[in-house]
Amino acid sequence: MLKRLGLSTIQRILPELTPTAEREAWSYQHFLERLVSEEIAQRSERRVANHVTRAKFPFNATIETFDFTFKSDLKRQMLGRFLGPELISENRSLILEGPPGTGKTHICIAIAYKAIQNGFMARFTTAAALINELRVAHDLNAALKPYLQPHVLVIDEMGYLGYGPGAADVLFQVVDERYLKGKPILFTTNKPLKHWGRVLHDEELARAIIDRTLHHGEYLKLNGASYRLKDRKLEFDYPAKPEQATTSITWISHQHSQKYPLHSCLFGFQRFL
Repeated sequence: MLKRLGLSTIQRILPELTPTAEREAWSYQHFLERLVSEEIAQRSERRVANHVTRAKFPFNATIETFDFTFKSDLKRQMLGRFLGPELISENRSLILEGPPGTGKTHICIAIAYKAIQNGFMARFTTAAALINELRVAHDLNAALKPYLQPHVLVIDEMGYLGYGPGAADVLFQVVDERYLKGKPILFTTNKPLKHWGRVLHDEELARAIIDRTLHHGEYLKLNGASYRLKDRKLEFDYPAKPEQATTSITWISHQHSQKYPLHSCLFGFQRFL
């Protein structure tokens, strides 16, 4: 009967749990609760494992395995609002900017994995893979579905590679559809937001993409050395070309949520000749 009902975990543990229940004089209610709780726990583990496989993460990462001691400017408390069900219920998108090795991808995968544990679906892709797939799709609506259905979408390495004409068009469709459905996107990028127009070859669509992402979301910049090279001393200072100015940019963003309207963002510029 257990097999017919699909209660495979109870069927497996019943022979070994029954003697314990008799020896310790468990009540019928306690015995039943123990059997059902084991079934539920196993089903939850299988569901998480299946959704992690479907998410196509390039590696496994959790918030517990992130080294916050290496990134002293980043505290776990700063990510708390992205680790609960409100990530989806309040459409809390995120843009993480920073140089390679600062943990951007790890953090976004960890957030998406936590969403799976909370009962949602997630999907991981790189910006280049998403754009290239959608640009050559014969049926764009069908090609969009894998990126629109999951509750959480991670778009990694935004701006790492150059994109040809039409990149902004297809990326905007993903962002706009998910924005209208209230489904968050987690971006990682090594490019300041002001350069997204140059990367996508369309300033207006780039602004529209950023506007929709940050309406209920946040922007977070990670600084510092690469975690991958933490035990090696390497110099990456390149000499500037003659008569060329160097510009450093700092983006200051307010927290955005459904309770607060989109605020303005500040740019600070320092030019050194």
